[in-house]
Amino acid sequence: MTVRKAWIVAGAAVAVGLSFVMLLVVGVYIVAGNLAGGVGGASKALAKGAVPAAYRDIVQKWGNLCPAINPALLAAQLYQESGFNPKAKSPAAAQGIAQFIPGTWATHGIDGDGDGDRDVWDPKDAIPSAASYDCKLASYVKDVPGDATKNMLASYNAGAYAVIKYGGVPPYKETQNYVKIITTLEESFAAPVSRVDPSKQAAGAIYYAQKKLGTPYLWGGEGSAADGGRFDCSGLTQAAYDTVGITLPRVANDQWNAGPHPDRDELLPGDLVFFSDDLGNSRAIRHVGIYVGGGYMIDAPRTGAVIRFDPIDTPDYFGATRVTEDGAKALPTTV
Repeated sequence: MTVRKAWIVAGAAVAVGLSFVMLLVVGVYIVAGNLAGGVGGASKALAKGAVPAAYRDIVQKWGNLCPAINPALLAAQLYQESGFNPKAKSPAAAQGIAQFIPGTWATHGIDGDGDGDRDVWDPKDAIPSAASYDCKLASYVKDVPGDATKNMLASYNAGAYAVIKYGGVPPYKETQNYVKIITTLEESFAAPVSRVDPSKQAAGAIYYAQKKLGTPYLWGGEGSAADGGRFDCSGLTQAAYDTVGITLPRVANDQWNAGPHPDRDELLPGDLVFFSDDLGNSRAIRHVGIYVGGGYMIDAPRTGAVIRFDPIDTPDYFGATRVTEDGAKALPTTV
C-alpha cells in the first residue's frame, strides 16, 4: 500500500513483456502439473525476515525446547495470537506477545531472560513461557496416539483431558480448525528445505493483473466503482487472487504470510514479491507486486503512476510468497 520509487518502463519493453506474460500464463499451468516438492522435515528454520529481528533469536532458541515444537511453529502461534505485538491485550484480558491470561501466566510464566522477574509484557519472558507451556502440554499427552505436535496444539485449545479422552485431536470443529490454522501458518514461517510447489491459481491472478495495466494508481484503492476501478499495490494483488477464489488480507505485510517463501532463483509467475526498507522484519513490508518472470512484476507503484511492469531486483527487495489457498485461509483477520 505504500509508495515506492518510480521506475519507468519503455513502451517497447511493455509490449514485449505482455507477450512474455501470455506465455507464462499458459506455462505456469504446465509447471504446476510437473513440479513436485514442498516444505518438509521435522526441524524447521525460520524464513528470512519472518520474525521481527528483535525476537528472531529468542524464537529460534526456544522453538527447539522439545520435539513437539519448532521455531516456525512457535512463530506461527505468536503471529496468530498477537501479530508479534508485545503490548497486545484482548477483551478476555489475554496479555502480551503470547497472549497469556493472568491465571495461566501465574502457573506457567517463566523468567526466560534470567533477570529475576516474570513479566508477561516482556517478550524475553513471554516467548520462552509460550514454548515452555507448549512442551508442558505435550508432556501431558505424550502417550496419546497420533502426531505429537497436533495433540499438543489440540491440548492448547481444548485441554489435555479432551485429547486423552478421544485418543488424539478431539472432534470439536474449533479445535480441529485451530490445529489446521497453526500447522498451515507454520509453513509460511519456515525456510523451505526443497522446492515449493507452484500455485495452480497463479495464472488466473496474472491474467487479471495484466488486464489492469495502464490503470492509474489510487492510495487505498480496491478496484471498486467508488474507486473508479483504481488500485494501490496490495489492493491489486488482493483483487487478482480474489478472482481465483483466494482471499488475501488487505495490506502487504499481512499478505506475506499467505504461503511459503521461495528463493529468488526459484520464483515462478504468480508469486507475490515484497519490498521493504527493513529487510529483517516482514511487519515492515511496504510494497507488493505479482511476479511475471524475467525479473519483472506487475504492480501499482505510487500516486501519479499507473499499473505497469517493474523490475524486482532493487535494493529494497524483501522476498516472495507462493500463495496457497490454505495459507490465505489460515491468516488471522487482524494482527
